Amino acid sequence: MKPVGPIDLADIRAARERIAGAAIRTPLVRLEAAGASAEVWLKLECLQPIGSFKIRGAANAMALADRARLARGVYTGSAGNMAQGVAYEAGRRGIPCRVIVPDTAPAAKLDAIARLGATAVPVPFAEWWTVLRDHGHPGEDGFFVHPVSDPAVIAGNGTIGLEIVEDLPGVRAVVVPFGGGGLSCGIATAVRALRPDARVFAAEVETAAPLAASLRAGRPVDVAYTRSFVDGIGGAGLLPAMWPLARALLAGSRVVSLEDVCGAIRLLAERAHVVAEGAGGAAVAAGLAGLPGVGDGPIVAVVSGGNIDARVLAAILEDRAP
Repeated sequence: MKPVGPIDLADIRAARERIAGAAIRTPLVRLEAAGASAEVWLKLECLQPIGSFKIRGAANAMALADRARLARGVYTGSAGNMAQGVAYEAGRRGIPCRVIVPDTAPAAKLDAIARLGATAVPVPFAEWWTVLRDHGHPGEDGFFVHPVSDPAVIAGNGTIGLEIVEDLPGVRAVVVPFGGGGLSCGIATAVRALRPDARVFAAEVETAAPLAASLRAGRPVDVAYTRSFVDGIGGAGLLPAMWPLARALLAGSRVVSLEDVCGAIRLLAERAHVVAEGAGGAAVAAGLAGLPGVGDGPIVAVVSGGNIDARVLAAILEDRAP
């Protein structure tokens, strides 16, 4: 698979104009947390119309798509949030949408796909991963929106970085959940162009942290994968096409425990009155723990989404293992 080429600030600024009718400018608020090692701010992408940042990349990719091909419909491969982003934008445009989902996708996200008018096509996890690797699925027609390694998607994600620097010019670091790298690399492109001394870190969870292992090895490596309630990030390996960008743009990966993620989700609910899914909780947990070379901040944690199963959230709020 060919590496994804770099995007630049002009690409991201153009994306902001294209997605203005779909995505909102989300708030940046300070997290009041006693005992935190740094000043932490929250970029609340969980407040997007679909409850996730994915609407930004989906809207930009579809705005740039060939009109004739797009008219035949659109499809993506997603565990949930990108599915909702593509389905939402397809609904706005009046075109059909199909979603190739892994058979491990949580019920809350499958319900959301149906609610938005899209059709979910469950496949085994290995087959779903092949869709991401090969940028498509045999037998599907229409325009394929890759959830990660598409320059248009990455540029749409990068609009978050524009907003962070504009709203908090003194930001010293941004910590971003790392799934495939499209979110963190998009944000890092914008932040590094506008605030070169600020650093962008990935947040991973201990049950699936391929970026941290790959950075240590100096090359993409596979890791042991344990399924958990943190379904928006983590896997057994990296998409090879994203490795060069991630290695060049990110300052490192902060790996947190499932217990830390649960604590961050409870803290967000109690102090910030925000519902976050596991990926967003991981970024907050990493920010609260402190980041190397950043001191006391300010640090922005990207709360990437809020699409968490109600039963999982209830267990976390009751201090039970989900």
